[in-house]
Amino acid sequence: MASSVAGNDRSVVGERIADRYELEELVGSGGMSSVYRAHDQLLDRKVALKILHSHYNEDEEYVERFRREARAVARLSHPNIVTVIDRGEEDGRQFIVFEYVSGENLKELVDRNGALPVRRALELALQIARGLAFAHDQGLVHRDVKPQNVLLNGEGEAKVTDFGIARSLDVEQGMTQTGTVLGTSNYIAPEQASGRPVDAHTDVYSLGVVLHELLTGEVPFPGDNFVAVAMKHINEPPPDLLEKRPDVPLRVAAIVDRALQKDPADRFPSMHAFAAELDAALHELGSPDTDRTAIVPSLVMRESRSRPIRRRSRWPLVLGLLALVAAAAVVAGVLALGGSNGKKPGAAAGGPAPANIHLAAVSDFDPYGDDRTEHAADVPKATDGDRSSAWTTSSYYSGLGKPGVGIIVDAGKPVALRKVTVLTDTPGYRAQIRTTSSTTGPLGTVDSPTRTVSGTTAFPLNGATSRYYVIWITDLGGLRQAHINEVRAG
Repeated sequence: MASSVAGNDRSVVGERIADRYELEELVGSGGMSSVYRAHDQLLDRKVALKILHSHYNEDEEYVERFRREARAVARLSHPNIVTVIDRGEEDGRQFIVFEYVSGENLKELVDRNGALPVRRALELALQIARGLAFAHDQGLVHRDVKPQNVLLNGEGEAKVTDFGIARSLDVEQGMTQTGTVLGTSNYIAPEQASGRPVDAHTDVYSLGVVLHELLTGEVPFPGDNFVAVAMKHINEPPPDLLEKRPDVPLRVAAIVDRALQKDPADRFPSMHAFAAELDAALHELGSPDTDRTAIVPSLVMRESRSRPIRRRSRWPLVLGLLALVAAAAVVAGVLALGGSNGKKPGAAAGGPAPANIHLAAVSDFDPYGDDRTEHAADVPKATDGDRSSAWTTSSYYSGLGKPGVGIIVDAGKPVALRKVTVLTDTPGYRAQIRTTSSTTGPLGTVDSPTRTVSGTTAFPLNGATSRYYVIWITDLGGLRQAHINEVRAG
């Protein structure tokens, strides 16, 4: 069938485009195009055919942009990008042909299953980020990153589609037309919603929204209409991910928070940086087997259930119990006499075992003070047991400009801690643990290696005995402000 339907936004199933592609089924339609499953009669294969709606064909400037961007997108070759096969024009209609992916899109997956497991959400977000990073390297910004534009193939791999189309149809005539181009406002970046220039940071924000939805099953800013949702993206802070999904690791929550910053400069500096942090968080989860042991009965119980029960003689058990009773009697006698050296139990030097030490944050510490306020009132939040609260440094816009800044924690008595663990929702800064003699300093010896602080970072200590320890931040790592959400011994 070769009838022309120029001027009609919906072509006819059974129609043959360019004397080669036979339309078989309409699989999707949006504000700017319709997508059909088609049969490539020349190469005998299934393809997807996107046909631009007729009212865009009436503007030569749009048509030229479409042609130029279609050629650029056709050069993209990446496992996480839907491959463009061909482009053309027939009877004034512009069309693009790309590989046909038979699976569902990411939106359908979330609608069916709700919130995804953390590992699966990170895996999918990482694949999307890698595809977007590759496109950014080629000078293309997607501008319409959303789950509907991510297809899942038979192996469950993510493939981003509609690359460059929104940019090709870039409209500079206000919010209404921009909204039409994007099709949905649930994933729109603040600068995009307000009509300001967009760049790769815009895709970073939209992918942050997608990751939030994968982890919670909901978009962060729901609403009844485009304008209402767009205003939320511009003005409202995103909801606390940990309130909706408490089992999400702190590092993952920090990733989403950073991606959803209103100011593009506060987001990840590039999609490559976003992908690197997703990859690091994924590795921090450990192996899939390790993840499973956290949500099923203990390893010992699983092994005992999977092994046949062997009956053994009771005599070894009885003899063992008698030996334990005898040993307990000897120990009790020694303790009653105060021990061979006359010391009472618990009188050993160094106080209680480090594992029983509770650290209390007592003061901010800025010996190289530069008239900045290091939020002294928030210091207790670093050890209040609430990982959603934090002590924060002042804001620095060009690095610390001094050797360091930090907070002092009190172990209650002199003790040689083996390890101090720091939790943060602003990963990327560098810190070390140092000793000090009081709640006001001075800065003492270095008791740990300097490490880049991720979501949860353990600092092994050298064994120095001290009551007061300093979490000493030496480099912000490009951040404007560092957070310490929790500090604990061990």
